[in-house]
Amino acid sequence: MRESSSTYASRIRRFRLPRLCIAVVGPDAPTMIERAESLVRDNPFIELRLDYLSQPLSALPKLKAFLEMHPEATFIATCRRTVNGGKFKGSVAAELAVLRKAADSGFPLVDLELQSAEALKAEDLKDLSNRVGVVLSYHNFKSTKKLDEQFGEMSKYPADFYKVVSTATNLYDNVAMMRFVEASSGKHEMVGLCMGEQGIISRVLGVRAGSIFTFGAATRGEETAPGQVLAGELRDTYRIDMVDQATQVYGVAGDPINHSLSPAMMNAAFRRETVNAVYLALHAKSLKDLLACVRDIPLRGLSITMPYKQEMVDALENSDPLTRQIGACNTVVRAADGKLYGFNTDVAGVMVPLEQRLQLAGTRVLIVGAGGVARAAAFGLKNKGAEVFLTNRTAEKGQSLARQAKVKYLKRVEVAKQAFDVIINATPVGMNGNKQSPLEEKELNTKFVFDLVYSPAETKLTKMAVAKGLQVIPGLEMFVQQGARQFEIWTGKPAPMAEMAYVVTKALERRAAEELAEQTKAPAKKAAKKSAKPAPRK
Repeated sequence: MRESSSTYASRIRRFRLPRLCIAVVGPDAPTMIERAESLVRDNPFIELRLDYLSQPLSALPKLKAFLEMHPEATFIATCRRTVNGGKFKGSVAAELAVLRKAADSGFPLVDLELQSAEALKAEDLKDLSNRVGVVLSYHNFKSTKKLDEQFGEMSKYPADFYKVVSTATNLYDNVAMMRFVEASSGKHEMVGLCMGEQGIISRVLGVRAGSIFTFGAATRGEETAPGQVLAGELRDTYRIDMVDQATQVYGVAGDPINHSLSPAMMNAAFRRETVNAVYLALHAKSLKDLLACVRDIPLRGLSITMPYKQEMVDALENSDPLTRQIGACNTVVRAADGKLYGFNTDVAGVMVPLEQRLQLAGTRVLIVGAGGVARAAAFGLKNKGAEVFLTNRTAEKGQSLARQAKVKYLKRVEVAKQAFDVIINATPVGMNGNKQSPLEEKELNTKFVFDLVYSPAETKLTKMAVAKGLQVIPGLEMFVQQGARQFEIWTGKPAPMAEMAYVVTKALERRAAEELAEQTKAPAKKAAKKSAKPAPRK
């Protein structure tokens, strides 16, 4: 008979169970073993998703041999039924049979969904608990509600670990989850996190609140839950093993935010300068939600991106004169008393790359756009003595900014008739798969084209500029410059700009390679689907 649940859980913890459990999937045992083998030495804590196997029972003898080869590792066997968000189409009895055989095959832990535990006979549940350590889990794929009430139902059943997983529909749901884990972890061995893109906070900071571990995906495309972060990112970018009570929390907030490379850049800077801090991507669907999160986590600093740069100004306790003049804030510092102070580093992001190439006083510059970064460019260039022109898709908004910054507004039809020294794209056109350009080739009557879009590294606009023999200033330069100023404001240390630029460049290269691979796969998938269709009857 297995030792008692409390003793078993304590023994697992004494083994210094890693904070990161990697979920591994595969259609058959050899594939699953191959994937697990490539991960287990660097991360000896792995969940094998038996429900992804076409025949989980017949695969267990091979998995048993694999487990015997890695006695140093801890493995969780999970066979989640389709009704609970898994892939296993069998009954609760069939699920129990798989988990029992997994226990007999050497798995130290099995994951049992609450709904399955409720359907089992008491003696069957006791038998399973006597064979193996049990992670009793509950998943809410819609919301984060009534966590205490749900856990009250779970605690009726004995388990070694209780795993509560909800779905974050806003950022503040992470606060609710972490408070729940913090309150419960003193009495039980808890795992708690939020799914969904907005659940990133709990996936990284939950371990600080008392969650024994968190989950990561082995590779992109093999996520076993919505919003699951790659294990490599949790380990290397977010440094999950080093997050503790003293870790300062920063983030980039906007809507959308999923393509931002700020986390990669800023976490690399923290790592290089040995700052105990972590920087997260915060998908804020409203400024109210973001500010509530800032108060209760609390966040030490924020990068603000679209669409909140102008709206954020009204939420600040104070700001520097430049930020007040521009009327847009992209950098927030949260003081020890909770008050928010704002700055605008977009100005430096635009000015520095330009000043490295030309004298701005008297330079003719066209800004395309009228959002937060366009405001920074307009006021910054005007203060430097440049002759600034502005055009925008929505004339009223563009004209309003032109009046405030005391620059000249151009109707779109007038752009091609003018000549400039620099054209700046301050719109998101061309970003992340958008194949359009904010201007046509005939309108590029300039010496320099500065595209503030940094992802992808090459846009339709920059390609047109290169084809015309124009000099291109990549958006990467602006991105790194503004981030470097943020880092210095937050930490008081010089920013490791070379490291920051290197990390972003490599991330852009990886992203481009992944997109190319997907484009290559698409025709093959289409052809395979077409060939799979039955031939028409004659």
